Amino acid sequence: MPVSRRSFLGRLAPAPARAAVSPAFVAARGREALMAGPAGAGAASPASGASILLDSNENPLGPGAAAMEALTRAFVDAGRYPSNARPSMADVRAAAARRAGVQTENVALGAGSWELLRTAVRLYGSSSRHLVTAAPTFEQPATMAEQLGIGVRKVPVDRDGRLDLDGMAQAARWAGLVFLCNPNNPTSTLHPARAITEFVTRVRKESPDTAILIDEAYHDYVTDASYATAVPLALEHPNVFVTRTLSKAYGMAGMRVGYAIGQPRTMEAFNRWAITFNQNSLAVAAAVASLEDPAHIEAERARNTEAREFTTRFFKDMGFRVMDSQANFVFVDIGRTAKGFKEDCARRGIRVGREFPPLEKTHARVSIGTIDEMQRAGVVIAEVLGANQPAPAGSSNVSRRPR
Repeated sequence: MPVSRRSFLGRLAPAPARAAVSPAFVAARGREALMAGPAGAGAASPASGASILLDSNENPLGPGAAAMEALTRAFVDAGRYPSNARPSMADVRAAAARRAGVQTENVALGAGSWELLRTAVRLYGSSSRHLVTAAPTFEQPATMAEQLGIGVRKVPVDRDGRLDLDGMAQAARWAGLVFLCNPNNPTSTLHPARAITEFVTRVRKESPDTAILIDEAYHDYVTDASYATAVPLALEHPNVFVTRTLSKAYGMAGMRVGYAIGQPRTMEAFNRWAITFNQNSLAVAAAVASLEDPAHIEAERARNTEAREFTTRFFKDMGFRVMDSQANFVFVDIGRTAKGFKEDCARRGIRVGREFPPLEKTHARVSIGTIDEMQRAGVVIAEVLGANQPAPAGSSNVSRRPR
């Protein structure tokens, strides 16, 4: 019997059993660990058989219902380039602009925020203009700089896991680019709006040609009232821009949608360097629906906050020091190597975060899953850490800056 495109989509559409699987598939749990770590370094893939993936900071539930419905409908345009599909790439830019409260010309799209971070290094770094970043923080900008032969100055975080803004400002003199992740991955901590404003003002005064990239990948998970987006700073200052991704709270890590926000001239430079068709028709449809569904993000923030508080209490009750998380993961002083902890957990079916130098000898990152996942993972983690006597809370010196 011939199968029309419409009848095929009907079979693909979410029947009760399939609907539960589809969002998790789009979420692509484990992708960050797979891509960021060394090739073949034991990173989990969705097909690895690992029972619980707590290694890549994704939304464990995947996209919301509106995004999944839009994704299913979009298959009829799968044969179209994303600029010709309906909705199109232009619609994603417009939706992102509305979400951020800016104009469309203030937005540039990327294949996830990864493309945008790499492009920023290309645009502003050079053999004579170094990159300033934290240690530890998300590695992609530094990795790109090293590949291009651009110097990298890494400023250690303070003992509470917060970015050393004073140290980064000093290192920013004559730099090409400063990468500032707020909240910071992997330490999970943030700086309040006032501190970020003061940092940008200082760098713009002392090194006006230096660009500042403020990565807000975890913006939607923040509950600290002192925090505010840096978008107004990006609109006020040239060469200051914000990056965001739909891979985290939006649950779309497998679809690779990100965007940058800044002044039109800055965004034009990103657009010139962008991959042609850096979105696909299916991702476009899901992204527009997600960006226009704020209720889903509010629900995800509430779900994550509950699970994060549970996980934080779990580690603290065992006597371990947990940094003040404002993201969908926690960073814990476990008193042993992250590598050994990761391997011991993996043997028991739990995947936790990779090593993050210079704190890889004492700290580990654990992503937040569902409450049920965190309860089941807790049994394993308690078993793994049980033989290791935790140091008293507050005894660890996080800063590894040489004296």
